[in-house]
Amino acid sequence: MEITYADKPWLKHYDEGVPSTIEIPSQTILDMLDESARKYPQHPAINFKGKVLNYRQYKEATDAVAAALVTSGFKKGDRAVIYMANTPQFVFSYFGIMKAGGIAIATNPLYTERELEHQLADCGAETVFVMSRFYPLLKNVQRNGRTQVKRIIVANIKEYFPTTLKILFTLLREKKGGDNVKPEPGDMSFSDFLALGQRSPQAKVTVTNDDMAMLQYTGGTTGLAKGAIGQHKNLSANVAMLQEWLEWEETKEGFVGAIPFFHSYGMITTMILSATMAATLYIIPDPRDQKDLLSTIDKYKPTIFPGVPAMYIAINNNPDVAAGKYDVTSIRACISGSAPLLLDTKRRFEELSGGKLVEGFGMTETFVATHANPINGENREGSIGLPLPSVECRIVDSIEGEKELPVGAVGELVIKGPTVMKGYWNMPTETSNSLRDGWLYSGDIARMDEDGYFYIEDRKKDMIIAGGYNVYPREIEEVLVTHPAVLEAAVAGVPDPKRGETVKAWIVKKPGDPTTEAEIIEWSKTQLAKYKYPRLVEFRDELPKTTVGKVLKRDLVKEYKATLVEKEAVS
Repeated sequence: MEITYADKPWLKHYDEGVPSTIEIPSQTILDMLDESARKYPQHPAINFKGKVLNYRQYKEATDAVAAALVTSGFKKGDRAVIYMANTPQFVFSYFGIMKAGGIAIATNPLYTERELEHQLADCGAETVFVMSRFYPLLKNVQRNGRTQVKRIIVANIKEYFPTTLKILFTLLREKKGGDNVKPEPGDMSFSDFLALGQRSPQAKVTVTNDDMAMLQYTGGTTGLAKGAIGQHKNLSANVAMLQEWLEWEETKEGFVGAIPFFHSYGMITTMILSATMAATLYIIPDPRDQKDLLSTIDKYKPTIFPGVPAMYIAINNNPDVAAGKYDVTSIRACISGSAPLLLDTKRRFEELSGGKLVEGFGMTETFVATHANPINGENREGSIGLPLPSVECRIVDSIEGEKELPVGAVGELVIKGPTVMKGYWNMPTETSNSLRDGWLYSGDIARMDEDGYFYIEDRKKDMIIAGGYNVYPREIEEVLVTHPAVLEAAVAGVPDPKRGETVKAWIVKKPGDPTTEAEIIEWSKTQLAKYKYPRLVEFRDELPKTTVGKVLKRDLVKEYKATLVEKEAVS
C-alpha cells in the first residue's frame, strides 16, 4: 500500500511517550511564568554574568513594566518595540509588554537607521525599550519624524551586573562602548520606569490565547521586512510541543541563552521555554563571545543548549575545550536550527558533551519549531527531522502549489498546525499568497521519505544564510543601486568556511567611475546591518541575463566556485 502524507508515517518514529497531538494549553505564556513564580518563588530564574534573580523577582519586574506602561497611557493592542541585546531588561520588557495587553516586537540591534525606521514605521509603535548604546541611533530615527515613537525607555547593560563587575564596567568600558548615555528630557531610564511601575497600580488587563502577542519581522523577496502576526495560542502551542519533545523536569534544567532573543528561535526555544519549565536561564549577551559562553557552561552546568551549527563548530574547534579547560559535559540536549547541521559537527559535539545534538526546523511564520529529529531515536543525516506533535505537512508542486506530490518527490513544503501565524501585518496580498486554507506555503523545496523524515533540498529562492542570519539579496541590491557609482547590482550567497555562506555583490559601474570595490564595501557598512553587507564585491562589464532580462545568479555563483577550485589546485 502506498504511503501518503495523511498516513503521518513520522508518528512511528517518535520517542517513547511523545504524543501524536498536543492540546493547546488554556494558559498563556504569561500565566505559565506566573505559575513558575507561584510554585518556586526562590528558585533561580535568571543568571546574568553571575547576578542571580529568582522567580519572584522575575514576576515582580514584569509586573512593574506592565504597570508603568498602563500608567503611561499604554492600551491593550498597542505595539512596543524591544531594541536590545540579550539582557534581563529584554526579558522583563517582553513579558511586561504582553502583561499590559500589548504586542511585543523585538528588533535586531544590528539594524541601521534605515532598517530600524522601516520597522518602527510599519508597526506603528509609540513605545521603544532600548539599550543605552543604541539610544543615539534611535533618537536620530525619532527626529526624522517618519515614525510614531514618543515613549523611550533606556536600559544600561550594567544594571543587572554583579557589584564588582558593574564597578569595573563603569570604570573601564562604559564610556568606550557607548553605554554611558543619559536619557533626554521626555525619555526615561529603565530603572526609573521600573520604579514608576512599582508605585503604580498593578495592570489589570485580561489577556487570552486568542489575543495578538507579537509581531515578528522576517525578510522578504520584495526586500521589505514583513511582520508575522503571532497570537498567544501560537506561543503556548509551541511551548507544549517542545515540552513533549524534550526530556525535562521542573527546576532541574538550565538553558544556555546565547541565541539572540530578538530572533524567534532564541525567543521561544530559550527565553520563553525556560520560564515555562521553571528553569534557570543563563543569559549570554554576545553569542560570538566564546569565553563568556564556555565559562558559563563550565561554571553553572546548564543542561539544554539551543544553538546554531556555527556555535557547535566553534566549541568543537576550541583549543581550550580540547585541553580540558572548559567542561561541557553538563549539556544533555541541544536543538540546532537556522542552517544545516553536518554529521561531523553533530558527532564531535556529542563526543565532547555526552549529550544529544539534533537538527530541527522552523520558520518565523510558525513561531517557531515545526520539525526536529528525535532526542533518543534515529537521526538521519541531512534531515530536519519529523513534524512535531499536531503539525501536518505535505509536499506540493512548486509552481501552483495545488497538486500533492507522491512521497519522495521534491516540491514545496506546506505546513498546517496550531503555531502557524495569523498572517502578515498590513500585508493582505502577502498573507493570501502564503496562507491557503490553513496551510502555510513555506517557499522551501523539500521532500519526505517513507518513514516521515523531511529533507530541505533548497532554501527560499535566493535567500542567503550567513552566520545563521537570513539575508535577502534583493534588499541589498536595492541599497547598492542607490550608490552614485552603481549602474546594476546582483547579490548572491557564496561559500564561506566560517559563516557557511557570505554575501557577494557583482556590480556594473557607471562608465568612467573611479570607485573601488573596497569603497563600495565601506559604504555598504553604513547602509546595512553587519551580517548583511557584502564582504565580496566584483566589478563586471555586464551581468549574465536570460532573454527576458533576468540576471543569471546561478552562473555568477558557479563562476565564483570555479575560481575557488582553481585556486585550490594551484596551492
